[in-house]
Amino acid sequence: SFLRELAQKTPERNFLGIDKMAGRIEKSCRKVAGLENVRVMNLEISYAVRFLLPRESVETFYLFFPDPWPKRRHHRRRLVTTEFLDAIHRALGEAGMFRIATDQADYFEQIKRVAKNHSGFAIANDVDLPTTKFERRFRDADLPIYRLSLRKISPVR
Repeated sequence: SFLRELAQKTPERNFLGIDKMAGRIEKSCRKVAGLENVRVMNLEISYAVRFLLPRESVETFYLFFPDPWPKRRHHRRRLVTTEFLDAIHRALGEAGMFRIATDQADYFEQIKRVAKNHSGFAIANDVDLPTTKFERRFRDADLPIYRLSLRKISPVR
């Protein structure tokens, strides 16, 4: 898994995996068993970022394939909003990174618009990252993957 690969490559860093789907949490726990630098939580990510993560405590956030809520009437449920970016910004350390991937072009464009209008982030160059299970599925189906990396550029408000 992505989390396991990152944790194994950088054992001097700590990792926290968060997902609201209990089945995914159970699989993640099995995959990272024995790794001392990983913790996994069954929780809504927006709640964790807003209320549990201390100010400037995170070096990098990874958000891969969030629910796109494809129906127009459900777009308000999408995770990446100005308020969510505010919470990410607060939790990120100086020059911290927020890396996002989705297979949904319209959601990607919405995320880019929100990010460009947020004074606390600048779009950064992507780096090579381990491939996630979702990404392998989408690539196997010849679906495009849209990636965006944001760097924190201003102090916490």
